[in-house]
Amino acid sequence: MEDFRYRQIEQNLMQQIVSGTLGPGARLPSLRHVSLRSRVAVSTVLQAYAELERKGVIESRPRSGFFVRSDTRQLPPPPRNPRPVLRPHTVNRSQLISAVLETVGDRELVPLGINCPSEDLLPYRELAKVAARLSREDPKRQVGYLPVEGSLELRRQLSLRAAQAGLAVRPEEIIITCGALEALHVAVRSLVRPGDNVLIQAPSYFCFQQLLENQGVRSIEIPSHPRHGVDPADVERALERFDISACIFTPNFNNPDGSLTSDSAKREIVELLARREIPLIEDDVAGDLHFGPTRPTVFKMYDAQGLVILCSSLSKTLCPGYRIGWIMPGRFYREAYEVKATTNVCSATLTQEAVGLYLREGRYDRHLRGLRRALQEQTQSMQLHVSRTFPEGTRVGRPEGGGVLWVELPTGVDSVELMYRARAAGISIAPGTIFSTQDRFSGHVRLNSGNPWTSELAGGIERLGGLVAEMVGG
Repeated sequence: MEDFRYRQIEQNLMQQIVSGTLGPGARLPSLRHVSLRSRVAVSTVLQAYAELERKGVIESRPRSGFFVRSDTRQLPPPPRNPRPVLRPHTVNRSQLISAVLETVGDRELVPLGINCPSEDLLPYRELAKVAARLSREDPKRQVGYLPVEGSLELRRQLSLRAAQAGLAVRPEEIIITCGALEALHVAVRSLVRPGDNVLIQAPSYFCFQQLLENQGVRSIEIPSHPRHGVDPADVERALERFDISACIFTPNFNNPDGSLTSDSAKREIVELLARREIPLIEDDVAGDLHFGPTRPTVFKMYDAQGLVILCSSLSKTLCPGYRIGWIMPGRFYREAYEVKATTNVCSATLTQEAVGLYLREGRYDRHLRGLRRALQEQTQSMQLHVSRTFPEGTRVGRPEGGGVLWVELPTGVDSVELMYRARAAGISIAPGTIFSTQDRFSGHVRLNSGNPWTSELAGGIERLGGLVAEMVGG
């Protein structure tokens, strides 16, 4: 309980610092004052202050108290999003995307490039115990095939979780996949053919582009606004101008800009598409990672015709290496089933069964609460450190969830060149260029905020800021 209270105090103070309520050089309330106001021990308050000091946010001054560090700057404005040219594009970013993916699992680099939570934030010991128990109790079952649609227990648990979020989906309406990427692959192959037009937001996850490229499909981009995601008016304009076969949107904490599409906009977009019977592929891998008190809704909640295909996974929340994803294909179930069956028959047995049991035993929600708190703290620490160590002209995102931070660099700094310089300095980043079919984000980078705050991480960001400053000056 005391651990929770000190973290709550730390989070409240961090929020005041990030918002500018407590500016650079401001004195923090005394330990005794916070102790009385919060009804906790002075030692609990001191623990919260010590954690903020460890993160480089505040400093103690002998016989004077604690102060916000004087070199802390108010967060600069969020990144801008220049409007895309509304025309079909054939995607070709494969070589650059491959350069980014080469850093997956490279532990010699400061890990800012891949959107993935640190293993230290995941319940790997609990999952290992569950998997070991299953292997011990019924080893024969764990080496055999499951049905194409996947573990019944896992699908039951996903159905129950959907119901808790207000979404009525039966277990038999869910297909387990090898991560969300396979779910998206299944969805795209179920819906589109070479030469079709697919509407996507920009910036958006670079693997969407690769999927479309591999299918010979053209993408049409509409803006992803950094704060409010997809605008129904932009969707409507595209529908009026082009023959759209399908859409792919990430409404909740879009990767890379962290944007969140409002519930009213979600409903309006689903209704717009339903009138034209255009299917919508929804990527919801980050929906559980909300920093606020409630989980945002999904497009599929407003789907009355079965046109929304929801894709998600546990890769950003629980076990990326287990490759547990799923697809809720709506009216396209038969097509999705056939694609899955002819791709890899079914997903791995042991990991499905282990996660199904883990969810059934009620451990996931407790884990999520801790993970969300950690991601919010890490994102705020990164925002402040980027603001402090990057040169003037930098703009920093304000995500309300997820595990990435979208940063606009000063004018003239090319993110691809920065990526290669950073790699030589032992740091991985993802350049903005790969998140669009058009060259509109060459001055942006995506940073992973899924790692616990350490001196190594802080040092990596500081070195990265130094490289940006060199490029501005030279």
